[in-house]
Amino acid sequence: MKILYLESFYGGSHRDVADGFAEYSSHEVEILSLPPRFWKWRMRGAALEFIRRIENISAYDLIFATDMVDLTDFKALAGPGCPPIVLYFHENQLTYPLAPGERRDFHLGFTNMVSALAADRVLFNSRFHMDDFFTAARRLVRKMPDARPSWMLDAIGEKSGVLYPGCRLPLRASQVGANDTVPPLVVWNHRWEYDKNPDGFFRALRHIKSRGTAFSLAVLGEQYDNAPPVFDRAKEEFRSELRAFGFQASRRDYLSWLSRGTVAVSTADQENFGISIMEAVAHGCFPLLPDRLSYPELIPEDCRDDVIYESESGLEDRLSRILQHPAGVLPARNRLAEHAASFSWEAMIGGYDDMLEDVAGRKCL
Repeated sequence: MKILYLESFYGGSHRDVADGFAEYSSHEVEILSLPPRFWKWRMRGAALEFIRRIENISAYDLIFATDMVDLTDFKALAGPGCPPIVLYFHENQLTYPLAPGERRDFHLGFTNMVSALAADRVLFNSRFHMDDFFTAARRLVRKMPDARPSWMLDAIGEKSGVLYPGCRLPLRASQVGANDTVPPLVVWNHRWEYDKNPDGFFRALRHIKSRGTAFSLAVLGEQYDNAPPVFDRAKEEFRSELRAFGFQASRRDYLSWLSRGTVAVSTADQENFGISIMEAVAHGCFPLLPDRLSYPELIPEDCRDDVIYESESGLEDRLSRILQHPAGVLPARNRLAEHAASFSWEAMIGGYDDMLEDVAGRKCL
């Protein structure tokens, strides 16, 4: 098939998924994208720009669009030649955490809802995300003054499902532990933004350091112009522990730090899947994850009691024990690395291609 992939926020995990799908799919995939900035304007205006760029929309068998595209505008402008559309939710504007001092624009959340209604198939990147979306959508419908369109949620639900994002991970995990840094390396590899709760992470490290527990630290992940000020303070506070600080422009360097890590920590308040955690786990880091968001569903049941923590004090206690006795989690690190490989593109792409063929009404050999 010939597939048009619409990504109006081509950066971070959005870019990774788009590029990975185009690379691994058995179909011909053309990516039409916009830079990862002005996200509110992307939701308002991306459809207009995409329509302007498409020469012959009927040349495609299917369109795969992500959540920052208003599909109602797009389909109306595309006209009767528009092929079936799959809408993929990386995040949504009904539940995305607000920055300090920000007020929620429910018009953007409603845009997500009507876009889902307009799509032929709706996919979420985790079960948690899908459930969270419908809970928030029902709440918004109840606030409407009259003519409440509760019926639309049933219509969206009938064509919705979960499809985890493929990740650039090794299909077969190697044995881990041989390249560990001494003292044990703690990895942070998330976006430098408020919704990843970096304050909670550095607060836990501060308490562990005050106990005299030795560790080294790699603070990785993408940075933006308005990174929370806690990162500047942490650079000074943990200068003796830091081995890496900042975005690694070379993927090889980034993966090298992950392979030297003992433990990867998340304190996130927003995470609908967790590609960065799966990358760390696949390269040998033991994950410590909060009991919320998508994390519990991504961890094998026999490992959850050790991986999932319920409070900040629980994180501190577990992290301190691992740093003092890193050999104790080595078997679990290998077990989890093997599990993470199931999210590699090589393992996932068959499910993507089969689903898209079904939506397009074709079965390709």
